[in-house]
Amino acid sequence: MALPTDSTIRAHLTTTTDTAARLSDVLAARFADDDVAVASFERGDGSWVVEIHFAQAPDETPLRDLVREIAGEAAARVLTFTRVSAQDWIATSLAGLHPVVAGRFVVHGAHDRANVATNRVGIEIEAALAFGTGHHGTTRGCLLALDQIIKALRPRRILDVGTGTGVLAIATARALHRRVLASDIDREAVFVARANARANRAGSQVAVVHARGVLRRRFQTARFDLVFANILLCPLKSIAAAMAGVLAPNARVVLSGLLPAQANAVLSAYRAHGLTLERRITLDGWVTLVLARRSRLPRLR
Repeated sequence: MALPTDSTIRAHLTTTTDTAARLSDVLAARFADDDVAVASFERGDGSWVVEIHFAQAPDETPLRDLVREIAGEAAARVLTFTRVSAQDWIATSLAGLHPVVAGRFVVHGAHDRANVATNRVGIEIEAALAFGTGHHGTTRGCLLALDQIIKALRPRRILDVGTGTGVLAIATARALHRRVLASDIDREAVFVARANARANRAGSQVAVVHARGVLRRRFQTARFDLVFANILLCPLKSIAAAMAGVLAPNARVVLSGLLPAQANAVLSAYRAHGLTLERRITLDGWVTLVLARRSRLPRLR
């Protein structure tokens, strides 16, 4: 995404946590192929701001209609359009992103680097680069799952499907001092994840590749002990069989990007391939599932 350096058109509104999460995800998907950036951040009073930055002035009526469809009439009414300089937008985004603590992990921007305690694993991720600054409930849920998993296990082979900014791959590499394979379907995300790994002193431990799915053909002999897939309902269901094919006995799988109503559909898809639910984490209206691969699969009849 290459927004102009002089100014952008900003559409913004203040709303609740759940509405902001829903709006951010739907809008990000809607404008994924356009020169548009979607951001959200929490204010000091607990409300959330959703911002959509356009390189060119948008048609306001369809956008307001889309917001109305997603979040209702009240949100559509308070949607405001203003012109801001790109520099002001970046500064505002950074100022609104406070460090996020998830177990031993702290995800932060460069402006908060000095505030990370020495007994935490700090992961520096800047805003507006790719999905996954740690502030979203799905990323935080995955980090909390990772924190719990590595208290009891020491996985050796790790895969991160749909890595985004690379935050989960970086966190795992930093905490376990292991090599992590990460993939993403978006070439820009691959570039960003590699840069973030280098910036977090994990460039030699995190290998990021451009690929779709779980790379089953490339890794037919590989068996992963820990796999992350923080994506969406449909791709999570579609890769269930391929995922099972690259898992070691007693492996753990962390799945996220799900609304509560979607969790059972994903569980059903993965149970059919020998995985069982170990833990469910719900944050900000999103669900993260931790699944375990049985050491012995039932015989087929």
